[in-house]
Amino acid sequence: MTDNAVYLFQTEYKLPLVDPWIAAHIAAFSEHFFPFLLVIGLASRLSALALLGMTLVIEIFVYPDAWPTHGTWATCFLVIIAGGPGRIALDHLIARWFGRSSRGGIEGSAR
Repeated sequence: MTDNAVYLFQTEYKLPLVDPWIAAHIAAFSEHFFPFLLVIGLASRLSALALLGMTLVIEIFVYPDAWPTHGTWATCFLVIIAGGPGRIALDHLIARWFGRSSRGGIEGSAR
């Protein structure tokens, strides 16, 4: 985290109710962590929801005239939230793994 990021939150972004130092650190973490999770497909819906929330905060409080860009981002996040991860996402593979293992136990052997 650089002093420049904190300075931007103090002077340009000016989010209400949030200390600029805390906001800068939360934003930096969120901008790196949640996209990484989306790329690998882990906690996809939660990550998309977090990024949608961040996009809404930016749209409402920081750059209200950037709605075409933010609208595109929001649409992408809503698709993931509604539809879930794709077939090659870790979320999907984990769900398939646990789905198979729960059917292969004692209940599955009686069939």
